[in-house]
Amino acid sequence: MKYTTQMDAAKKGITTKEMQIVAKKENMDINTLRELLAEGKIIIPCNKNHENIDPEGIGEGLKTKINVNLGISNDCSDTELEFEKAKLALSLKAEAIMDLSCFGKTQEFRKRLLNLSPAMIGTVPMYDAVGMLDKDLKDITVDEFFSVVERHAEDGVDFMTIHCGMNQGTAQKIKNNPRLTNLVSRGGTLLFAWMELNKKENPFYEYYDRLLDICEKYDVTLSLGDACRPGCIKDSTDAAQIEELIVLGELTKRAWARNVQVMIEGPGHMALNEISANMLLEKKLCHGAPFYVLGPLVTDIAPGYDHITSAIGGAIAASSGADFLCYVTPAEHLRLPDLDDVKEGIIASKIAAHAADIANGLKGARDWDNKMSEARVNVDFDTMIKLAIDPEKAARYRKNSTPSHEGTCTMCGKMCPLKNMNKLLKGEDLSLV
Repeated sequence: MKYTTQMDAAKKGITTKEMQIVAKKENMDINTLRELLAEGKIIIPCNKNHENIDPEGIGEGLKTKINVNLGISNDCSDTELEFEKAKLALSLKAEAIMDLSCFGKTQEFRKRLLNLSPAMIGTVPMYDAVGMLDKDLKDITVDEFFSVVERHAEDGVDFMTIHCGMNQGTAQKIKNNPRLTNLVSRGGTLLFAWMELNKKENPFYEYYDRLLDICEKYDVTLSLGDACRPGCIKDSTDAAQIEELIVLGELTKRAWARNVQVMIEGPGHMALNEISANMLLEKKLCHGAPFYVLGPLVTDIAPGYDHITSAIGGAIAASSGADFLCYVTPAEHLRLPDLDDVKEGIIASKIAAHAADIANGLKGARDWDNKMSEARVNVDFDTMIKLAIDPEKAARYRKNSTPSHEGTCTMCGKMCPLKNMNKLLKGEDLSLV
């Protein structure tokens, strides 16, 4: 029996090889996974033209996944450095990489990235439009916008962020309800500007079926972008954000009717006490579609440390229903991240994702922690370092501060509670002199 997309196969009761791979990775019954995929509550972003992909699932009952952003800009156009970031992300086992390049002709880099990466690859075609077409934003036609989308899909991109919910009604909500930080979504702002300059509707909303044609043809997962995500905690959960979320829920149903896989993008900046409610809102208004959150950053005062503000919010979000975390680096709001920033952002996001999996009671999530605790109680530093989420850093810290007493650390020395308890419980003598 033929099928067009992973969702179409699931609805027809067909088990694809991609479903089998994901079910094995997640230790989930294949029938359960296929049913949730058919309902749109799980997605497997997997473009037919991304030949070397190692499929991953995102959604209900699965491990929390993370995404790494990279890409060149006008000020930082070193594609080789971005390629090194991609290699680093893959070595640290990030499940997805988004190429957010917004300068010049980017197709060569995108194809190179797709050839390298077994991880999911995402893009925002709107970023590429101005550079690829070499035209002012106002002068880009509807057909040209869709030609960029088609090219990304044909190249093999697994998911695309497109801000379809930024329609005239949403735009009016922004005008009627002034915000402290207005719009902070780059793609959302570009579409808002195109609409204002041309006095026309968002082409990706007006001609949504044309977009679905492309997604269905290549099995591209549609990541419905949050143009109105809050850019500060003061703007969170406001009229524009909720208005757009309602529109995205309607667009989700239309995509599912065409067997197009969908995930929803979410906030931005948000106070701790609003996060759980926002996760519930998304799941209700968007019918259980997987939720991809950009943070959320829980305070606005920490430039240089926003990987921490994001990890705090991401852990709460994922333990409250979010499925996919977009990493944030220490460079957020300040500059394009370097390699060290990328590593810090990935590790922070992976900690948040794992913490949420534990809180959600995911089968096997605690196994890693239990092994680490066994190594600690045995005062086995070699095993602790091997099990660390960042073994290189753990080893460096251990090496840089050598204890005077073997089998301890420089924090407690001979007073090490673990080592001393082991001795006492064995009936051995204890000397601290």
